[in-house]
Order: sequence, then structure tokens, then C-alpha cells
Amino acid sequence: MDDQNQQGFEKTEHDGQQEEQVKPAKKFIRIKPFSFIMLMFLTILLTAGLTIFALTFGEKKVVEVSVPVEREEFSELYDAFDELKNKYYVEIDEEAVITGAINGMFDALEDPYSDYMDVVQAEQFNSDLSSSFQGIGAEIQERNGNIVVVSPIKNSPAEKAGVIPEDIILTVDGQSIQGMSASEAVLLIRGEKGTPVKLTIQRGQSEELIEMTIIRDDIPIETVYGEMGEDKIAHIQITSFSEQTFDELVKFMEEFNADGMKSIILDVRQNPGGFLTSAIDIANLFLDEGKPIVQVQGREGDAEVMLAEGGKKYSQPIVVLIDNGSASASEILAGALSESAGAKLVGLNSFGKGTVQTVSYLQDGANLKYTTGKWLTPNGNWINEKGIEPDEKVEYPEYATATYINPETEFKIGNVSPSVRSAEQILNALGYEAGTIDETFDEATKSAVESFQEAQQLEQSGVLVGETTYALMDAIREKINNDDPHILKAKELLTATN
Repeated sequence: MDDQNQQGFEKTEHDGQQEEQVKPAKKFIRIKPFSFIMLMFLTILLTAGLTIFALTFGEKKVVEVSVPVEREEFSELYDAFDELKNKYYVEIDEEAVITGAINGMFDALEDPYSDYMDVVQAEQFNSDLSSSFQGIGAEIQERNGNIVVVSPIKNSPAEKAGVIPEDIILTVDGQSIQGMSASEAVLLIRGEKGTPVKLTIQRGQSEELIEMTIIRDDIPIETVYGEMGEDKIAHIQITSFSEQTFDELVKFMEEFNADGMKSIILDVRQNPGGFLTSAIDIANLFLDEGKPIVQVQGREGDAEVMLAEGGKKYSQPIVVLIDNGSASASEILAGALSESAGAKLVGLNSFGKGTVQTVSYLQDGANLKYTTGKWLTPNGNWINEKGIEPDEKVEYPEYATATYINPETEFKIGNVSPSVRSAEQILNALGYEAGTIDETFDEATKSAVESFQEAQQLEQSGVLVGETTYALMDAIREKINNDDPHILKAKELLTATN
């Protein structure tokens, strides 16, 4: 067959020599150059597309196309996200799912002091570091799934309403906050000045829950208060440790020192803490150069010991007041003055927060707050979840922790309530005999209320409500301040020293 084909080809070629010569170009399709280029481009594109489809989705895949994973440990996280995004029965909120994943990492740490804060929560957190904010004025933390009060801020609506350390906040405006982070709870409790917020509180082991409505207000961040009487014993209270606290304290110290200050009561009760650097700077005022202030232990290596430096020093005898609301930087200061300066501690066992946190700011405005180490006292004691034990333990009087009495609730003869017991405790403490301390509002209770109303120049109705309740709470608060057993004990110790 090959021979026949060869012969036919030769014949045709031979016959063509006798005919008119035909130009080769006339035997093909004519096409413009631009059209030819576009045709080639489309052909290549179509071929590539068909090839990829065949390789990827054919019954027998030649290669597996996958998204590269930079961090192998996150491969399952990516797979889970893609699975939900593509197959969940409704379209997912991608931002909420991603935020939830980050929160999950922090929850897995089981550390109440480590937290992811989204943009809104971060703004609230950062406002705490400013000169003021609007809310009720209570430091809270998450503990074992509950939101627990560390301490109310001095002169805040929370303090005036009767919120005390270790109160557990169960609901905010009827919404349960159990299981929330502290940052999430703050978003519900905070609000505009003048607006009410209703809290349900569990106090101690009592089965009776406390309902209180608090009117939000401006909460100024004034962190130092001071006074000195004729005895020349300066009482200086530090309510938190901010960037301005050291300067505020120095102003009082200079003023009192110029006025003949003989000794000092440094009060960090119900102080939830703050900046570590602030506590170190303040401790430096009372410690001799070279004395240890605190030890900070990171993940690796030996603990770093912070030593007192030179500068202005105050050598007057000093007593430090602590209680169960004294936490973190308060405990650092108390531990430093106790172990490195021989100061006496008076009050109650402190809160017990022995870790140090740092804050990282993300590009979108969110924050990461997490524990970077633990701190130890100068002698190497870690007080976490144990607190610092005072040298002189002094309990608060029973009336100081009386249950909050709602001014909007009317109490009169025949009423039975835990609030009646609180009212009777307070009336007795103020010198108005209310009879048997129980939960029943009886004739003796009414008589005591009438006597109190007369002293306060109020209508003598014998009914506890409104202005009478407000006046009763103000009066007991004044008594607590004037007859403070911790301050009285501190003065006794300092007077004996002098």
C-alpha cells in the first residue's frame, strides 16, 4: 500500500507541471493576524480550563488541589470553619464564628485573668484607664463561671447601694450573666449616667437573693484620698493603681510631712489593683535602697527581683490596712512593706491574686489580655488564691455587711423580709432600739424607725421607704467611717510605737 500511495503522489505532481501553476496560499483559509492571535488565546484558555477540571473533578483525579496551610496545627480549625461555611443549614456569621474560636482558646486556659476583648469590649476596658467612665463603679472578675465583685470603687453608686466584695452577680436587668467573661458582663452593667440597672446578687451562703436597682453615674478615677488629724497620724487611702496614683500620693505625703506627720496608715482595702509599675514606685517611697519589692517569675529562667532605688524616702512608722477586696497590686505593696520594711498589716485576709497580665492591641482595635507570669513577695511567697494574712486580724462589725435595703420597697408592720433584719441591725447600731433582730417588722421596729425619722427631721410615719431608707443608709455609712475598727486598731499600734 505504501508503494501505491507513493506512485499516486508522484503522478499528481507530474501532471501539475503541465497545468497552470497554482500559488500555495490559495489552498488554505485566509485569516487576519489579530483574529488569529485571539483564536490562539481562546484555544489555550479553553484547553487549560478543561485540563484543570479533568484533573481536579474527574472520576480519577490526577492531582489534589488544596489550600496551603502555614501552621499545620490549625488545619483542623480551617477544616471545621470551611465545613460550617459550606454545609451549615443557614449562612453563618463568619465574624461571630471567628470571634468564638478565639474566645474558645482563652476559655481553654481556665485563667480568669486572661481574656479576648472584641472592639467594643476593648473600648470599655481602655476607658477604665482614663480619667472617668459611666457605670456603677464596681471591679468584677469571672470565677468558676460566676461574676464576682472584687470591690466597689470608693463613693461610687455600687458602694452607696451596698455592694460588697465577694458578692456574686447573677443577673443584670433580668439577663443571666453566669458563664460570661468579665468583659462581657461589663458591657451589660455599664451604661449612660442617670440610667438604672437592676442586679440580682447572691451574698455568701444565703439562699435569699438580693435585688437592687442602681442608678449609673460618672465614676471619676481619683485614686488617692487623705486626711490627718491633730494626732498627726495620716490616713491615706489608695483605691486603685493607675498611671496618676504615684503623683497623687506624693502630693498628700508632701503636704502631711510639712505639717508634722508622725506616722502613716496606708489603706488599700477594697483596692482591686492596677498597674504593677505604680505599686513598685509607691513601695520605693518607704523602702531603703536595695531592699526587694517584688519578684516576677516568667515562663522560663529565674525570678526577676525588683529592688528599691534611691530618692525621697518616708521613714515614719506605717501600718497597712487590707481586706478581702485588696487584690493584685495592693497585695504587692502590702507584701513589700510587710516583709521589707516591717510594716504591720491590719484587717482581713487579702484577695489572693498572684499573677501578672499584659495587654496586646490587635489591628482591628480588639485586645488580648493574658497572664505572662506570677509574682512573689520579697521572701518568695506566692499568695495566689491564698492571699496575705494580716498581723492583726480585725473583723468588720456585722452591721457593716448588712443586706442592701431597696428605697423603692415599702416596709411596715407585718412585713417579713431579710431587708427588715438589715434595717433592725442598722437601727440598733445607730442607737435606736429595734427589739429582736429578725425578719419581722413589728411594733418595736416601727418605734425605732419613728425615732430615727424624728432625729432626721423626716415625717414620723414609722414606715421605711424612700427618703427614710436613703437617710438610714447614709447614717450607717458615716458610722462605719467614723468607727472603723481597722483604723482604730492601726492607730492603737502606731500610738504604742510612738
